[in-house]
Amino acid sequence: MTSKPLILTFVGMPGAGKSSCVDHVMSARPELPPILYFGGITMDEVARRGLEVNEQNERMVREDIRAKEGPASHAKRISAKIDEYIAAGHTRIVADGLYSWSEYKFFKEKYGDGAVILAIAAPRKLRHERLLHRPIRPFTEEQVTAREYGEIEGIEKGGPIANADYTVLNRTTPEDLFAQLDEVLHEIGF
Repeated sequence: MTSKPLILTFVGMPGAGKSSCVDHVMSARPELPPILYFGGITMDEVARRGLEVNEQNERMVREDIRAKEGPASHAKRISAKIDEYIAAGHTRIVADGLYSWSEYKFFKEKYGDGAVILAIAAPRKLRHERLLHRPIRPFTEEQVTAREYGEIEGIEKGGPIANADYTVLNRTTPEDLFAQLDEVLHEIGF
């Protein structure tokens, strides 16, 4: 008997620790299919258009996709791959970087309780510190603030964070973060 598919879907503000959590899950579960990245849709389109990878081009492309395909566009594109994974027999799938309230509603309508939304939260000052000093694609303070405002005002990212099925607070050590995450994974049977 196979278990009901679960799509563990991470949401959080930039610098909250989503990538660290995804890496933790994937290292503990190497049998899982490849991670599905919401941001990967934008990055693939930036590359397809031959544009330089930077915050300005990413935002332009992200907004263009949503303008042409609707506010749930990224979730719809990701769901096609999720459906492929499910058809191939995978019952545990990880999706990283849900952005908008429309995407949240799309996932909940399509997958019901099988879509487990997990918010990773961290204090604003700590998120900014992480993003300013990260080794890959560091931001300036102005870029971080602009991105946060764009995600909150432009795509209503606060809704999925506020309405997540679970929330993990990332404000101390990675060990504490992963202990909280492991509790959630155990509770949901992931």
